[in-house]
Formats: sequence, structure tokens, C-alpha cells
Amino acid sequence: MAARTGKEFIEGLKDDREIWLGNERVKDVTTHPVLRGSVLGMAGYFDWQHRYAEDCLVPDPVTGQPMNASLIVPRNADDLQRRHRAFERFARYSCGMLGRTPDYVNVTLAGFVARKDIFTSKGDATSYDRLHAFYREVVEKDLSMTHTIIQPAIDKSVGELIGLNGEIALKAVGRTDEGVIVRGAKILATLGPFADEIFVYPAGPLPPGSAAEHALMFSIPVKTKGVIQVCRDHYGTTAPQQDQLFSSRFDEQDTYVIFDDVLVPHERMFIDCDLNAYNNLRAAGWAANVFQQTSTRAAVKLEFAYDLCTRMAQIMNVEKKPDVAMRLGELWSYSQLTRAATRAAMIDARDWGSGAFFCDDRPLRAVRAQMPSWMSRMAELLKSIGAHNLLATPALEAFKNPAMQPLLDKYMPSANGKDAEHRARIFRLAWDFVGSALGARVDLYEHFYLASQPTNFIREHMQTLAEGGFGVLDEFLHENGVN
Repeated sequence: MAARTGKEFIEGLKDDREIWLGNERVKDVTTHPVLRGSVLGMAGYFDWQHRYAEDCLVPDPVTGQPMNASLIVPRNADDLQRRHRAFERFARYSCGMLGRTPDYVNVTLAGFVARKDIFTSKGDATSYDRLHAFYREVVEKDLSMTHTIIQPAIDKSVGELIGLNGEIALKAVGRTDEGVIVRGAKILATLGPFADEIFVYPAGPLPPGSAAEHALMFSIPVKTKGVIQVCRDHYGTTAPQQDQLFSSRFDEQDTYVIFDDVLVPHERMFIDCDLNAYNNLRAAGWAANVFQQTSTRAAVKLEFAYDLCTRMAQIMNVEKKPDVAMRLGELWSYSQLTRAATRAAMIDARDWGSGAFFCDDRPLRAVRAQMPSWMSRMAELLKSIGAHNLLATPALEAFKNPAMQPLLDKYMPSANGKDAEHRARIFRLAWDFVGSALGARVDLYEHFYLASQPTNFIREHMQTLAEGGFGVLDEFLHENGVN
């Protein structure tokens, strides 16, 4: 099988996966009335890659069949440019509202495959051979992957593996001839109910003194016995798509994943209680690799927000008022700073080892640290420009009512000559973008899916401190004779 269609994606979800929504075990995610819209939304992503195949697909170098371009193992600048086109096109499918489309975990996997040296540092290629075989399976079956990598720190007064936290955290608890038995929990699996695979890999080094039983990296089918996903409330809506273009299709769900004595086959275990490999993997270019995708998505989303805010301002005939123009210019600046950081990262890309050609991570890390506040400010700007108009939005079905349409056309028109229905469509879209239940969920996602802003600021300072800073101060002092 080459790159899948939406229909093929949906067929792949029809299995015995254990998904809980409220007090109900979902029998079939593809037909469940609450989840159906999200399934169709993700199916649209797979159809999108065929609609824009020139951007999204490339020939598999092994089989020649079309594969998702996000699975390119990057070896040179052309590879980075080629997959950037794919990231851009995929982000435009949802205007950046879908944060965990398959290309996100695809690029992570491809980046790990590029760093063969991390898995073979002890002279044994078994783990890498397993990882590469899995990568080939993902390429040839076009699998949809989610990841779940964070320890569920229930008691935040102690370390992530101390006390109750350690009892709950995922660990190896036994072995058989077939594989390793794992038990515990992980959070969150965004896209979990609608994925084919759950990929578990390091979120970062384990705390000093951690038991090796926690150092695990593997992937297993979502339907594996003992894998239990507990959904939050679903923020998708069954309203007509035209009324809620985002909420009707793009709630990707987030699940708390319980591994209840799950057997992971040996061939799917890529790091088996190896603290050295586990603790070094993320530092081997993970950010430099995956942040190309995340920053591209963010740029598309910010540019969409700018266009949307500008259209709202035009509908009210205020787009040139100084206070409104200032807000629009601020929003524009965030989008272009994100674009500039991505370009700079690609221009200064380099070999990170083992032939892995990744972006320069520094501008991408800087954007990652700033993005939570930029996204919150984006929502604030949109609300301040739209104001009460975001709530004065009749359902679009109302325009089909012969008694209502004349009244709506007369009393709710746009100030720039557009009709009342266009006005309603734009303001409904803006509310769905930032004010709906899904909009609130996405705002929280933007705050924490790449760690919190304070955490990132601390990390960047500490890493730069360890690297000796920029050297500008010492150079100046030396030039002026100051020791």
C-alpha cells in the first residue's frame, strides 16, 4: 500500500481498540455520532495529500510508490526544502488548527532513523534495525501515528518518578519469549482514538538515579490488548460544517493512555531499559528536526489569523483606523518572525551526526519559547477587533428562511458592501477559531504541547550558559584591554 486515501484511513480504524468516552466504551470510532466528524476531518487530511500530491507526496526511494514527504530521512538541504513544502501544504488543510496531524510524528520518526549512531553506540545494531524496520512499515502502510511521552505527574511536589508518580509511570515489569511487558500510564495522546500506532519515546532525560525499567522506546498498534485510552470531553460538534468549519471536523481528541500489562513484541522495542540511549536521544537533534514542522504550522496559523482579523475589520470598515491597524500590524509581525526563524534555521542547517541533516535549532527554539504568548496574544487581538460582533452571528440556516433572510440582509449587513451572510460566516468562523470549546482547547494545547513558556525560557538560558554564551562581552573587554 502506498499513500492512503481518506476512505482507506477510515477502514484502518475499524478494529477492537479500547477507547472510553465518558462511561461508554466506543465500539467503533468511525461511526460514533460524537466522534464521526473528527474521523471525517482526519480522513480529509489523507485525501488532501492526494489532492496536493505535488507538494505532499514523494517517491519512496525503496519501492517507488508515493509516500508522505514528512517521512523523508533528511540528508541534505534539498530534503529540508522538499519536506517544508509538505509541512506548509498540510498546515493549510486546517489553517494550523490541527496540531497533531500525522506529519508531526512522521518527521519525529524519520529524524530518529537519521541518527543511527545513537542506537548503535555500543556496537549492537539490533535496536536500530528494529526501528528502521518499523519506519519501513510506516512508509509502506502510510500509518497514522500518535505519541504519548509525558509521565503523568500526579504529585507535583516531588519528582516525576518519586512516590505515587513512580508507581503510575510507565515501566517494564516482565519479559516473555515474545517481548517485554509494560505497565503504567502516559499523557497525552493527541489524535489517540484516530491513530493506527502509539509511539512512545523519550520526552527528555530521566532524572538522575532513575531505574532503567523506565527507559523505554517502542511503538504498538492502538488496538493492542491492554492499551486503554480515556478521552476528555469531545469538543467537536455535530452542527453543520458551514456553521462551524473547525469544530465540526478538527477536534483531534486528547487521551490519557493506560498500559495495563501490555506485551510489546521484541521487534517493536527500540530502547529496552538502556539509560544511555534513552537520555541522549532527544539531545541528538530532535528539536532541530521536528521544529521545522511545528514552526511552519504556526506560521500558517498566524497568517490565517491575520487574514481573518483583517477581513473582520473590513466588514466593519475600520481596517485603517490607527488602533485597529496597530493590532493587525502586531499580528502580522508574529507571523513573519516565525517565517524568518524557519528560513534562518534551514539556511544554517548542518549534519548533526551520522549523516542526519537537520535545521539549526537555535532560531526554532527561540520561536518555540515565544509561541505560547504569541498565540494567546493572537486570540486576544482577534477578540478585541471582533468584540460583540463575534456573538451576533445567526446560524447560516437562517438565511434559507424566507421570513428571516430579508430581515438579516437589512439589519445585519457588512459595512463594505458584502451581504449579511458573508458577515455571519466570517464572524462565526472567528468565534469557532478562538471562542468555542475547541478554540479554548487549542489555546491550551499551544501553551503546553512543546512545554510551557517558563520551562522553555529556562532551558534556553541554561543551554546557552553551558555553551559559554555568545562571546560578545569577552571580545569587547579583550579589545579594550580589560581582563
